[in-house]
Amino acid sequence: MKKIPDLATTVIGSGPGILLAHGASGSVADNYGTLLPVLAEDHTVVGPDYPGSGATPRAAAGFTLDELADAVVSCAINAGVETFTVIGFSLGTTVAVRAAARHPERVHGLVLTAGFAKADNQIDLSLGLWEHLLNRGDAEGFARMRTVNGFSVEFLNGLPEEQFAELLDLGPAGLPLGVVEQAALGRSADTRQDLAGITVPTLVIAATRDILVDPANSRYLADHIPGARYAEVDAGHVVMAEQPAEWQGLIEKFLVEHGL
Repeated sequence: MKKIPDLATTVIGSGPGILLAHGASGSVADNYGTLLPVLAEDHTVVGPDYPGSGATPRAAAGFTLDELADAVVSCAINAGVETFTVIGFSLGTTVAVRAAARHPERVHGLVLTAGFAKADNQIDLSLGLWEHLLNRGDAEGFARMRTVNGFSVEFLNGLPEEQFAELLDLGPAGLPLGVVEQAALGRSADTRQDLAGITVPTLVIAATRDILVDPANSRYLADHIPGARYAEVDAGHVVMAEQPAEWQGLIEKFLVEHGL
């Protein structure tokens, strides 16, 4: 029996392929909304939403990293995109690396932002607390914890009152219970043994004020993927909210330089 439902997928643009892998508790729209139209000017962009995100149903029985990586790759193939660069954010970096390891004939490049190879104690504690709050039905607690994890102190303290309140609003869908399985995957995923075998051009981007995923995790990825390029953005975890132009510029430059 298939554990992962069909993934709701955004397909936009034309040209060389790009496959997006979003973070836990996010979606393609949340994590890549501003980047999508930019990439689509010169690429065919495929953006699947994980189980429990966007319009994809929850997979309450859970799923493995291999299963999710294969499902995401299948979305690209089903869209007619046979080869692609994978852009991963947070949990999506583990998906991107595993996709490259399992499907080397399809993955031609990697961009890994605010990522990790294996959850350290900080990540494990934070994602475990997400699971705990969601399983208890504590929507307010989860929204507050996700906001504390997601943004730098400087960014939060600089927000007007209305924008700050928006960060704590889970929206009409309410409690995102599908995040339980995504958080559990984040705690168990381990791509350390995959890294040495990655041979494609790779850009690793660390968020230097990241509270959820310490920048040391990005340095580990860059140090253990042969030939990987390392860059930093002065931002909290949700780098696309705090420094969108700088983040976008690093990605665009990398794609152009490697003809991806």
